[in-house]
Amino acid sequence: MPNKRRRVVTFLCAAMVAAALTPERAAMGADGPAPRIALASTPDRGQVSGGDALLRITTADHDGPVHVEVNGREADGFRRQPDGTWLGLVTHLKNGRNSITAESDGHTSTRTLTNHPSTGPVFSGRQATPFYCETTAFGLAPAQQPHCSAPTKVSYKYRSRLGTFLPLADPDHHPLDLATTTVHGRKVPYIVRVETGTINRAVYETAALYDGDDPTPLRRERGWNGRLIYTFGGGCSGGHHQGDATGGVLNDTFLSKGYAVASSTLNVLETNCGIPVSAEAAMMVKEHFVETYGPVKHTIGWGGSGGAIQQFTLADAYPGILDGIIPIAGFPDPFTLEKSTASDCGLLTRYFAKAGGSFTPEQRDAVTGLLEYNSCVGADNIDTRTATKRCDKAVPLTARWHARLNPGGVKCTMMEAYANQFGRDPETGFAHSTLDNVGVQYGLKALNSKQISPAQFIALNSAIGGYDHTGEPVSRRSEADPQALKAAYRGDLRNSMRLGLRGTPIIDHRLYSDRVPFDVHTAHWSYVTRARLREANGTSANHVIIESELRIAESQTADAYVVESMDRWLTNIEGDGSSRSKQAKVIANKPTGLSDGCYLTPTKRVHTPLTYPASGPCAKKYPLGADPRLRVGEPRAESTLKCALRPVDFDAYRVRFTETEKAQLRKAFPQGVCDYTRPGPGQNERPRTWVDYGNR
Repeated sequence: MPNKRRRVVTFLCAAMVAAALTPERAAMGADGPAPRIALASTPDRGQVSGGDALLRITTADHDGPVHVEVNGREADGFRRQPDGTWLGLVTHLKNGRNSITAESDGHTSTRTLTNHPSTGPVFSGRQATPFYCETTAFGLAPAQQPHCSAPTKVSYKYRSRLGTFLPLADPDHHPLDLATTTVHGRKVPYIVRVETGTINRAVYETAALYDGDDPTPLRRERGWNGRLIYTFGGGCSGGHHQGDATGGVLNDTFLSKGYAVASSTLNVLETNCGIPVSAEAAMMVKEHFVETYGPVKHTIGWGGSGGAIQQFTLADAYPGILDGIIPIAGFPDPFTLEKSTASDCGLLTRYFAKAGGSFTPEQRDAVTGLLEYNSCVGADNIDTRTATKRCDKAVPLTARWHARLNPGGVKCTMMEAYANQFGRDPETGFAHSTLDNVGVQYGLKALNSKQISPAQFIALNSAIGGYDHTGEPVSRRSEADPQALKAAYRGDLRNSMRLGLRGTPIIDHRLYSDRVPFDVHTAHWSYVTRARLREANGTSANHVIIESELRIAESQTADAYVVESMDRWLTNIEGDGSSRSKQAKVIANKPTGLSDGCYLTPTKRVHTPLTYPASGPCAKKYPLGADPRLRVGEPRAESTLKCALRPVDFDAYRVRFTETEKAQLRKAFPQGVCDYTRPGPGQNERPRTWVDYGNR
């Protein structure tokens, strides 16, 4: 029998049962429930990594001792918390299944968890090879494929009174120009502990104020406010390399207020555009942070463009990693962007440069929907479709795909990042694709408003074409693979926004760039997101849009405001002890004074409902455009990757066609035209959270 005089909780944890939480088996007594074993370091799905885990045990008798065993061995080193629970870090877990038993006052619980190696994977599936290491870019030791692991390094920075971060060799030595900052009303030296290492084949970084003692999960750092900001980087590429940058952790706006910051190279979409890989990396890095610093009160996502895409998709498909998100200049998911702007604009700019040269600038704007046609040209420059255009310098030229010389070489397309989810075409070796424009009537709204003629409409749609599997333009339209479509919907990769986002606070910080030449981050995307939230959940009350110019954001005025607002929002939710649903709590606990609005100047913020089309006091400074798919009649939520089709119906147009033009239009659309009143192929797939791709 266990020693009941023990006051220190002993823990030992393993890690996760590969797909789902393994139920506790509890021996119930007459006077209360058995102990509850929970993971404190990661979403409590029964999965951990790296051989360590922070556990929390809850007992009916908060004053009584707890005895914990792992795989039959006693585990020590846990401390009782102010709330009566027991917290402790367990180490040296074996890979695979581990049995944890907790006993208190005659009641016993057993839980099985599965541990995964720190090199991954956990749920994202087979790791891509070759995989080129870039540890030396961070000052780490050189590493070897395929894991690219390197010893962890801890360094220190200090903030000077001139406002810069400088290296600090000895954190016990305080330079004369050392600045201070205030956390919880207490002035502390502005010294930052920066940890750099490798997890899940990525280089990770964490940063937090340093109080003079090494961090431990059982004692909160005095300079840390208990919150974590996880940063994400932009771009979109197929991967095959480790990356030489994270989302950034040395951020004065965050650190000066006591926030800790974390990120990794695989949370930069330009390094790898795969959402499951990003989610896995974020989960594992956050787990390590918690095992180093202790439980996090809440985690806030932060990042722009592709960094915003990751926040939206992780919050929906992988709930529990992020508690609130601050997407900046964002898009709802990579597939909607690729469909509605990047690929369509590539086709349209090619058409206007050649056969469509007679279209006036006003007509081009009417077809694309953008306020500036150059935004479409900029979208074409993204080109995530061509096999090797976006290959990083870390991928040797000799390793890259070539149709004749190296057909099995590395491909750097966006879809390559989803080979585990979508599968590969056995004939071409390329990952299946969701890209589709069959039945899309380019310029439909411009036609119906008589901005272009029937002849121009027919010529455009007859010649627009599509892309082949290598990303090259061809005369036939692009057609999505059915398997890829189903996987994109089922895995919530085409973001449904009906899962985790339903109960997630969102402050959508829209950096306005609609008039910036070649910039694709147009403001209408915030309203596509809002429409999809309403379509999915009946409300978008958890979504706040704040518009500002880039120069205002650079002044940090808006940054500080949105972070402070999100922190208050999450704190309010955590203090809500009601029985309301999570969605209801998010809506009910929005801070007073937090609402839609815009910055008219760096110091003047207007609170006003933001609408599409734009109206009110923000409309003149921040007018809204559209994109090519909205101009073909797709609903604002842009929820469809491939549309359902119907026969050409000439009564549906607001213009008249000659008999010759009718024949030409039928020839242009031999399979029919888009019918957005019905779900598209694969769209009836029910989206799921935390899909495990490890058994594929």
